[in-house]
Amino acid sequence: MNTTKLYPLLFAPVLKDYLWGGRNLEKMFGRALPPGKIAESWEIAAHEDGSSVVENGYFAGQSLRQVHAELGLDLIGQYSAWAQKLGKFPLLIKLLDAQTSLSVQVHPNDEYAMAHEGNELGKTEMWVVLHAEPQAGVILGVKAGTTREQFRDGLLNGKLEPYMHTIPVKTGEVICVPSGSLHAILEGLVIAEIQQNSNTTYRVYDWNRVDSNGKSRPLHVDKALEVINFDQVEPTLCVPELVAEANGLKRFRLCQNKYFVTERVEMDAGAVYHGCCNGQSLEIWGVVNGAVTINEVSLNGVRFTLLPAALGDFTVTANGAATMLRTYVDDLA
Repeated sequence: MNTTKLYPLLFAPVLKDYLWGGRNLEKMFGRALPPGKIAESWEIAAHEDGSSVVENGYFAGQSLRQVHAELGLDLIGQYSAWAQKLGKFPLLIKLLDAQTSLSVQVHPNDEYAMAHEGNELGKTEMWVVLHAEPQAGVILGVKAGTTREQFRDGLLNGKLEPYMHTIPVKTGEVICVPSGSLHAILEGLVIAEIQQNSNTTYRVYDWNRVDSNGKSRPLHVDKALEVINFDQVEPTLCVPELVAEANGLKRFRLCQNKYFVTERVEMDAGAVYHGCCNGQSLEIWGVVNGAVTINEVSLNGVRFTLLPAALGDFTVTANGAATMLRTYVDDLA
């Protein structure tokens, strides 16, 4: 392996102009955006519907799909060999600006998606709230006593509110969203989303909205009713778990499942994290607040970098106090 090909990768994101977006990625994070509503920024993406392009080093100008095709497991790691067999990069990292509410929706699991959507993964995801307006919230799961039949009747009658579980959220809070979860990000939220590399969404209800051409977006009621987990009754927010504290650095586990683990890493000014990508897993680091240097790559908030699985030793140094998100794949599949 040519070691010049293994370094922290920075990307130009893929922007999506869905009707519920706004301009907060520009206002809050100084992003240069095209005119109009920007709903999603696919920060690290290697999907048929969008692949981010490397901005630095040997692979500059190439898409992440091209880099993955060349590096294979040296990029994604042995713990993602299942994804490699499917020709997939395992994860997708997004920023979402919910100026208005997203649709009420559900994502299938891998088995259902592969059977009904071709060579597509299901979607388990998590959200980290980067900004929340007062009274902001999310829909997650169903209210106690809800049955599939009641829910279908509510859909037909346009009265879903008695069956959807709403949770108020604040800046910094974390929501884990397994496949099968009825969910919606409601208005007034800016969110970092870490998810399986999938773009399969079954819309249940879209608030009777139409686009600029007066057309409503399609719903997927029958498929949604097949995959909604009606046993997910009134779930709560994730509680971060402190896993390490030393030398001006704290690590909290935020969400763990068989597809990824995400931690929040809080660093005092000058604190240093020593890590190693030993071939088992890639690592994705994102700055939420402050600035850091990872090896020789500078990273400010809010931005992400991908560390190839075969990178070897790396060092994260805080240039002032900083808060990071660290995502990797564990041997849980």
